Amino acid sequence: MTEPKAQNDLSYDTFAASVQRSRDLEADIQKNPRRHRVLTGDRPTGDLHIGHLFGSLLNRVRLSKLGVDSYIVIADYQVLTDREVFDHISECTLNLATDYIASGLDPDSGNVFIFPHSGVPELNQLLLPFLNLVSIAELERNPTVKEEIEASKMTHMNAGMFTYPVHQAADILFCKATTIPVGKDQLPHIELTRQIARRFNAKYGQINPIFPEPEGLLSAAPTILGLDGSKKMSKSRNNSIPLKATADETAKIVKTAVTDSERLITYEPERRPQVANLLEIASYASGVAPEKIAETIGDGGSGKLKSYLTESLNEFLRPLRARRTELEKDPAYVRRALDSGIAKAREVGEKTLLEVRTAMNMYL
Repeated sequence: MTEPKAQNDLSYDTFAASVQRSRDLEADIQKNPRRHRVLTGDRPTGDLHIGHLFGSLLNRVRLSKLGVDSYIVIADYQVLTDREVFDHISECTLNLATDYIASGLDPDSGNVFIFPHSGVPELNQLLLPFLNLVSIAELERNPTVKEEIEASKMTHMNAGMFTYPVHQAADILFCKATTIPVGKDQLPHIELTRQIARRFNAKYGQINPIFPEPEGLLSAAPTILGLDGSKKMSKSRNNSIPLKATADETAKIVKTAVTDSERLITYEPERRPQVANLLEIASYASGVAPEKIAETIGDGGSGKLKSYLTESLNEFLRPLRARRTELEKDPAYVRRALDSGIAKAREVGEKTLLEVRTAMNMYL
């Protein structure tokens, strides 16, 4: 990629180019998994749901089982930018780690490291030099920040939200991650991170570049709509199925899902988005194509569709729920996993921060 002419001339690249880079990246991961390092994570704002599971969690598990070093950040500092949840952050962090492990991310594998932001000061210290490598105009133009502000219904933007993309760059670069699993809406953050890495290397690391330029690995899963049929599945919109829901709770929630008045079930995403969404979720859980599921249900109507979805989800989630029950009985194990993840993240972060301070000619 060509370096912009000025620091306020940041290009977010084309989606087509990002798709091709993602395909090339996936091909290389399959051949050389140990060459790559993943950084991904979530903010501890509440329980994870099936949208997270099918949209990102299972992909993270897949990458870790291929042998890719996987750093999973629980962004407890970043949640403070737009939520008044500080009194529940510790509990939410433990719940999030529990969901991760129950979903198949194994902290005992030797290549999965789960940790909260607040436990790794070396990561957060990178925010200061990185802020000097971006302009206010670039941050103002970032579309993802605008969307986050709109979604949070903030009456004003605090500095934490404004610099959110730079903090995410610190998340990625502190461990020199090369691979970032993302959706299309997160690509601007990746491009800004690449730009920060490039600018730091050009200014301070011309002889010995410090940071790689990470690539976004686009998810193959589309956005999963909420069960209300309107917007994407979200815990804040109360239109989701939490991973920790019981089989009975899942059945009860699925019954509330919005469909339409047509009795014959068909897979037509454009004309019947709510029905198509339930068919797609059932497909993720059962491994059967949505068109085939629709054919099987036929004129059974929304009741039969919801029964099929409930049975598929409960069967798919059975081992996850069993593992989660075990973990809830052994919270000390989850805490040890977090402590181990923090120790590894700090070890890596200390090394990176020393390289950064040396390159910047800071007092050592």
